[in-house]
Amino acid sequence: MQPPEPPTLVVIRGNSGSGKTTVAREVRRRYGRGCALLEQDHLRRIVLREHDSHGIGATAPAFITAMARTALDLGHHVVLEGILLADRYGPALRDLLAAHPGPASVYYLDIPFEETVRRHATRAHRVTFTPQDMRGWYTPADRLGTPGETVIGPGSTLDATVATILHGSGLAARAPQTPCPTRCPRCAEG
Repeated sequence: MQPPEPPTLVVIRGNSGSGKTTVAREVRRRYGRGCALLEQDHLRRIVLREHDSHGIGATAPAFITAMARTALDLGHHVVLEGILLADRYGPALRDLLAAHPGPASVYYLDIPFEETVRRHATRAHRVTFTPQDMRGWYTPADRLGTPGETVIGPGSTLDATVATILHGSGLAARAPQTPCPTRCPRCAEG
């Protein structure tokens, strides 16, 4: 009997309002059970209650990549999403990618600032920050520079972006690791 194939690591990055959270959640939903979704905003702001500024020591990069590593070690595929600025998170992300023995893919949603503001204005549960706040956070072309990093531009629809990630990462070809115990309406969608 062959040992199981190592799980897949998918990193989705982009500026605020680029659609990365929506895309990551849809990738996981379409894949099914056995895929951990790690959202930088939740882990940094809610779990750690940490600000993401350059003037303070940051726990978040090490904490987030440790969570990803743990989920991978336990056999879960991982979709990690967030702004994950290259200058702050790059070293920890590159270490995570280099140490992972299985398939790993990095995607950068390269969306112009004006489009991120427009998308933010359409959010159902809009977070209260202004376009001026977004301008201060916006980092154009903030790529990690890892081999095979895929850049997805503003012309890609949600469905096309999700399909690109599912197929490019290999998740589309991998069966969910555990079946749903019941056939709930949400599982029936995917």
